Amino acid sequence: MKINLLIIVLLLLSVISSAQTRLVKNLQAGKPQILVVYGTSLTAGAGGHAWVDAVAADLNAKYNNKLTVYNAAKSAMWSTWGVQHLEDSVISKKPDAVLIEFSMNDAFLKYKTSRELAGLNLNYMIDRIKLLNPNCEIILQTMDIPLDRHATDRPELNSYYDLYRQIAKKRKLLLIDHYPHWKAILDKGKEEYLTYVPDGLHPDPDGARKIIAPYVIEKLVAGK
Repeated sequence: MKINLLIIVLLLLSVISSAQTRLVKNLQAGKPQILVVYGTSLTAGAGGHAWVDAVAADLNAKYNNKLTVYNAAKSAMWSTWGVQHLEDSVISKKPDAVLIEFSMNDAFLKYKTSRELAGLNLNYMIDRIKLLNPNCEIILQTMDIPLDRHATDRPELNSYYDLYRQIAKKRKLLLIDHYPHWKAILDKGKEEYLTYVPDGLHPDPDGARKIIAPYVIEKLVAGK
């Protein structure tokens, strides 16, 4: 009986280990890792820094401060900017993993970025990073839900989020899909949602730490 229980425990540990991201596996093995987060104000702003810093603090507490995190995102930018600044913002850091989110601003009408162009830009960034380091782990993210004028400015946002989902599936990349969590909060009412996203677009630091950071950590550790 004890032997059977031991076998079950070992099998479960094996499954958990095999599912983890390469980033977490390497951290567990004591290997220093570099993570670059790349995207819009949802990563570069106050709320963005809050969730990025929370993720870094959690993983460094777990894995003996072996993780270096660079926040290379910039407010009001989109994937064309991401392509143009990939070398200095990401490639130069020689990352072991990169988290990418540009959907929110690719969907912004003013920037005139078609879904097709957004896909070309995203695939270019993935290919360029992989050319530098084939083992670099690329992780895609969808983010929150804009309200009012921010929603009006992004009428096809869900299509851009679907693009990330499709590319993640096709290229076998990890997807951190925050949209369902934000949708569940919005379903409770606009007033409830605004307690986390006061301006209708950017989660505030508390909201980002409560909603975004825990799920990023969960997905990095689970790897699926």
